[in-house]
Amino acid sequence: MGVSRDIIAANVSRETLQRLDTYADLLTRWNPKINLVAKSTIPELWTRHLLDSIQVADLAPKSYEKWVDIGSGGGFPGLVVAILAAERQPQARFTLIESDQRKCAFLRSVARECGLKVDILAKRIESAPAQGADVLSARALTQLDGLLGFAERHLAAGGTALFQKGVRWREEVRAAEAHWRFSCEAVPSTTEPEAVILKIGGIERV
Repeated sequence: MGVSRDIIAANVSRETLQRLDTYADLLTRWNPKINLVAKSTIPELWTRHLLDSIQVADLAPKSYEKWVDIGSGGGFPGLVVAILAAERQPQARFTLIESDQRKCAFLRSVARECGLKVDILAKRIESAPAQGADVLSARALTQLDGLLGFAERHLAAGGTALFQKGVRWREEVRAAEAHWRFSCEAVPSTTEPEAVILKIGGIERV
């Protein structure tokens, strides 16, 4: 916990930190039952999951109305961004799409305990109603080619996609370019060497 929690604490309000503490506590307690994150990453929860998600929030447009997180799992990055936005962007609406009912129960529990206005859709991404999102986020979900298909369905015209990607992100971009046109900025991750956040817009099929 230590250093990473201290870094976060220095940059958020006391209320936001309390919400993040509540989230971390709930995740630690639920994880043995439904495997929200790899057990080996729990000791590094504040770096590997919370700080890793906060950097995504920092890349979002300055103003947005609707943020949609797909394949939310344990809530990264969507639920962390919603916690930050409770003060930074109180007008914003958040929707998390997750097909696993047990994980949805966890997400709803965190939202309730943290006093967040978040809609949890227990549906498959491809069958959920089109969302018209200003911002669409995903972490460790699928290849970029597939993510762009989800973005085509759920992202509003002129919207921004923020996808967290690992060391092979360049290969994924090249593969996706066979089927899609898009603008792409690769922002280096602050928490994982060689990982990036892909900031994507202007998505259309070739």
